[in-house]
Amino acid sequence: MLGLVAFILGLFAAAPAPAKPPVPLKAGAPKLVVVISVDQFSADLFDEYRPHFTGGFARLANGTAFHNGYQAHAATETCPGHSTILTGSHPTHTGIIGNTWVDQSLTRSDRTVYCAEDERVPGSSTTSYTVSPMHLRVSTLGDLLKQQSPQSMNVAVAGKDRAAVMMSGHNVDQRWYWDGKTFATDLKLAAVPATITRAKSAIAAAIATAREPLQVPPMCQVKAAPVAVSPEMSVGSGRFARAGGDIRGFRASPEFDGAVLAIAAGLIQEMKLGTDAAPDVISVGLSATDYIGHSLGAGGGEMCLQLLSLDRDLAGFFRVLDAEGIDYAVVLTADHGGMDIPERLRAKGITQAARADPALGTAEIGKAIAAKLKLSGPVLLGDLANDVWIDRSLKPRDRIRVEREAIAIFKAHPQVEAVFTSRQIARLPIPTESPDKWTTAQKIRASFDAQRSGDLYVVLKKYVSPITKPSEGYVATHGSVWDYDRRVPILMWRKGMRPSDRQDHISTVNILPTIAAEIGLALPTQLDGRCLNGVEGVACPVR
Repeated sequence: MLGLVAFILGLFAAAPAPAKPPVPLKAGAPKLVVVISVDQFSADLFDEYRPHFTGGFARLANGTAFHNGYQAHAATETCPGHSTILTGSHPTHTGIIGNTWVDQSLTRSDRTVYCAEDERVPGSSTTSYTVSPMHLRVSTLGDLLKQQSPQSMNVAVAGKDRAAVMMSGHNVDQRWYWDGKTFATDLKLAAVPATITRAKSAIAAAIATAREPLQVPPMCQVKAAPVAVSPEMSVGSGRFARAGGDIRGFRASPEFDGAVLAIAAGLIQEMKLGTDAAPDVISVGLSATDYIGHSLGAGGGEMCLQLLSLDRDLAGFFRVLDAEGIDYAVVLTADHGGMDIPERLRAKGITQAARADPALGTAEIGKAIAAKLKLSGPVLLGDLANDVWIDRSLKPRDRIRVEREAIAIFKAHPQVEAVFTSRQIARLPIPTESPDKWTTAQKIRASFDAQRSGDLYVVLKKYVSPITKPSEGYVATHGSVWDYDRRVPILMWRKGMRPSDRQDHISTVNILPTIAAEIGLALPTQLDGRCLNGVEGVACPVR
């Protein structure tokens, strides 16, 4: 599988790019900033596997390594997490409160909005949509860079559209992401890069070809024990064998990240990123860890194979950049962490690990309330836990009655930690303390948007998975207020940096201000993040 990167890269030679007048922002600054997000790569996983990394992860860990980074907010999902990485802002300011939210003002039957959707397009729905950054209310690193240095390039490649959109923003030169079948873009381009054309062909051929099981190295063998998640299904000992034509199997395998890295390397070569004085940025969203975590859990042999494979693929990606002679800096982090399957956690002694009671479902509770109060309609909207919306077609008096009943039912359930109203959250100031010290309410405040958030926010207890019934492709998840979902690594590397292990508790909103100080980029004054002092080569402005 690892040959896919070399195979794709071998299909093209670097093509000439239009000359750009050099516009340096700061003497000695890197010419290319590479920002990598590994979806569902918790700090727990980084800490566990760090001694075994010998490739790309090992290189980055020998820079400035913060293993107490945080996606500090409560809504630890893909879209909100990616919206913080290159904006310096929490979701309360990015406007991205979840992967989806309910908008009861919509006239379409589907009242749920996808975070990277333009719902104004006729026929758009949560599952069939036109990709757009319109919901992102702030600028990204690439947006700000192009404002100050129009010759600079802002490029994104990712395994998910929401990762590519939220990291690159509104003013983008190239943006490519997996659309379920191949790599696509939402941009109107004069021409498709040769890298994309040839990579799509190579990936289609790779998907069409059956794969034999991967060999399991000794360190993964101890993790490769099957664990039953239902009478019909077990996970833990998979080896990524798949039949030809299995697109979902390709997506949830190490090959997927290899393809994304190959495209990123090809675009860097073809567009000649980092080769003149105008600094460029490329954001890379690696999604296979998330798909593997959801479908197989984070604690089995499959995740071990994935992370060791990704370590090698990152090393290959960096070798391509080294060979180009580019002066580049790298930041690697994650959009969120993840909880392993409750069945394996219980075997490890975490006795409170469990799957949520199906009776906690918003629809189920809404039906019970509607019957008790003799109301029609859905009454409650949203998924199990987190944001819950009350039907706005109800009369004000009935909305109050529904809220009171819902709070009572949720609070009475032994798997519920807490319930907050939007009024309670809105009254709180946005937290500025160290993210490890935040209360549950403060975490929710950092995700709260008065126009988009629910009327209630329901918090499940620690180690309670909202997945009530495992199914193929969905046995584990994330999205909670707990640190296994919030804590992520933040790794910063540039050639020549001395190793520095940092214990600071920092946030992903600190990434943008730190990169800006490194390259000399002016920033808006209203940001949640701050520049991180002590990163070698970065002189933070005096506050």
